[in-house]
Amino acid sequence: MRTSEKPAVNAAAGLSGPASRKLPVPPRERKPALAALAVLLILGGALATTLLVLRSGDRVSAIRVTQQIGAGQKFTEQALEEVKIAADSGVDYVSWSQRGLVTNSFAAVTILPGTLLTNKMGVRASTELSQGKATVGLSLKPGQMPAGVEPGDRVQVVFVPSRSSQGQTRVLAESALVFSVGDKSRTGNSGQITVVVDASASPELVAFASSGEIAVAELPGAR
Repeated sequence: MRTSEKPAVNAAAGLSGPASRKLPVPPRERKPALAALAVLLILGGALATTLLVLRSGDRVSAIRVTQQIGAGQKFTEQALEEVKIAADSGVDYVSWSQRGLVTNSFAAVTILPGTLLTNKMGVRASTELSQGKATVGLSLKPGQMPAGVEPGDRVQVVFVPSRSSQGQTRVLAESALVFSVGDKSRTGNSGQITVVVDASASPELVAFASSGEIAVAELPGAR
């Protein structure tokens, strides 16, 4: 009896069967337009950030008041200093380049030291140093003027009769503007003070001041 021989199985046949074949993978598609857009967005964000930083660092020169200036008083160069503020602060500031115009104007209100000057704080003509007003210089003794009186303060000028003179104590100027004050000593003011009063009251005030019968009382709430 003849035995039939089975053909040898090709070992490689199992690798080439349909079940073992992989589906073809399509090549990865590149999108250069999207890549370029991403780069532009990154660069645009960086540029915007840089502009914001630079803008926040912008500074302009403004004017700050260093000394008290009373309403109606003229601005002086010694009372002004240059400061840097943000350009977009929203404040109606006066530029340092306009300081020449400022020194030819007058304070509309009493301005305290450290105040940033704005356009509404100055006027071209003084309401205090106008027609009908007079400036009077007083030389006062210790006790005739309180310490700490500053330019721009309001004071009462009072007649204080001496023992040898006749008369009663009375107010000569109800609310006089302190125009200037002499140099201060360790004990307070030197006693030299200039006030603005009505021109009609100045002769009497000068006469009493020459005899040392004048005293000054500060009015803190009348600035």
